[in-house]
Amino acid sequence: MATSGKQHTRLGEQAWNKMSKVNAEFFALTYGAMVMQLVQDFEDTAAVNAQLDTMGYNIGVRLIDEFLAKSGTGACADLRDTAETIAKVAFKMFLGVVAEVANWNADGTAFSVVLYDNPLIEFVELPPQHCELLYSNVLCGVIRGALEMVQMKVECRFARDVLRGDDLNEIRVELKEVLAEQMDDQYFEGM
Repeated sequence: MATSGKQHTRLGEQAWNKMSKVNAEFFALTYGAMVMQLVQDFEDTAAVNAQLDTMGYNIGVRLIDEFLAKSGTGACADLRDTAETIAKVAFKMFLGVVAEVANWNADGTAFSVVLYDNPLIEFVELPPQHCELLYSNVLCGVIRGALEMVQMKVECRFARDVLRGDDLNEIRVELKEVLAEQMDDQYFEGM
């Protein structure tokens, strides 16, 4: 069943009200400390970006269960409904911000999630030697991991980033494949 934009916004508000809250400044500073440790450990910016994506993927794989249990959303009708659910329900539920969906491609298989307010980048300024760092790349991984758990294989990347001089944060999401559910043959052998 398709949900309208207003319904998504209402569901996002309801989900946000159900969630336990963490102080935003504490969250931003803790995330910043983690990124800083990765920069010190890996030194190579590309490796740090990959590590943030991997960490996000692992979070997304686990976070989808909580999202489905607490958000009040049903199954999404199509990719457009999924995009609106991510932007208006999931971002509100977990980060307290509402994102917008924009820039659909002609095939309807790619879209952008636009964040005007990114709580991860509070108090952050990238030093010149780390200008290629995708500081919030964990978000791309979270989206990728969560969608994979609901049978959608996507590529996710930052197209624009405020920390790198852009006017807003834009995450580009492209559907690569709808995964078929596979039954485990070993499960049936044991029956």
